[in-house]
Amino acid sequence: MIISRTPFRISFFGGGTDYPLWYRQHGGVVLGGAIDKYCYLTCRYLPPFFEHRIRITYSVIESCQSVDEIVHPAVRETLRFLKIDRGVEIHHDGDLPARSGMGSSSAFSVGLLHALHALRGDFVGKHQLALEGIHMEQDLLKETVGSQDQVFAAYGGVNTIQFHPSGDISVRPLTIPRTRLTELNDHLLLVFTGIVRTASEVAGSYVPEIDERKRQLRMMMNLVEEATAILTGTGAIKTFGELLHETWMEKRSLGGAVSKPAIDEMYNEARAAGAVGGKLLGAGGGGFLLFFAPPERHADIRARLNRLLHVPFNFDFSGSQIIFFDPEKDYI
Repeated sequence: MIISRTPFRISFFGGGTDYPLWYRQHGGVVLGGAIDKYCYLTCRYLPPFFEHRIRITYSVIESCQSVDEIVHPAVRETLRFLKIDRGVEIHHDGDLPARSGMGSSSAFSVGLLHALHALRGDFVGKHQLALEGIHMEQDLLKETVGSQDQVFAAYGGVNTIQFHPSGDISVRPLTIPRTRLTELNDHLLLVFTGIVRTASEVAGSYVPEIDERKRQLRMMMNLVEEATAILTGTGAIKTFGELLHETWMEKRSLGGAVSKPAIDEMYNEARAAGAVGGKLLGAGGGGFLLFFAPPERHADIRARLNRLLHVPFNFDFSGSQIIFFDPEKDYI
């Protein structure tokens, strides 16, 4: 039996430039971080005592005789991709809800790849996991998704990630003192809007015309460098929050599905209560709101948004891991 643990992520700057439709022509870069909220996947070869040959447990339970019968697209295509022809049992648990802008679908894909590779006895590195996750979602599942979520899920950490026109990726961890990282973490406030949506559908409202939005996307790429300079410098960290506000205003201009009046109201309430800036995580449309505010104003913001669920977090630096391994049992 294998258990993989794969982190979700928060995105700061550069979102939109990680879509292949953009970076295959212009290159792309993002700044973000993995957090200590996880997707867990338990996998084992199924003992030969059951009527079903494949069992998958997530929000529903699937009992199947063949891979072709599997409804869950990521599970079906991953089993095909890795050519696993034995009976298996797969169980999913997550710390955060799906379709919430935290990279949950990519954490699932990367975590499943990691667990099934381990089940076969294969060791895979973080770079391979990231690229296979991107291939799985973009090429096999045909989802309109970017490429940063899979990289953060595989690598963990607080990083800038470059996406090259060749399709390769470069991950550069942010080299800042622990005190600066703690200062950043202390200024961040994460709340759940209660609105769930499918990221690929939201992205589908603006990605096909993404090349027509060159000004916004080039500005977002420039903000990555500016934000990185703030975090690696010694100046006031407040300017990082001001940049978050600026990039959220730009992202809202990408398409009408990115935000909605209820979310704008939440954002404006938080700003009135002391937030310097913030953004809706992921493609937009719902999910989690991330705010940047002085720690002494967090209580006021939470009181103003008391109808929303607050989710405390720290950064994760491990990436996807195999946290449990028990060798396969022999059955005669």
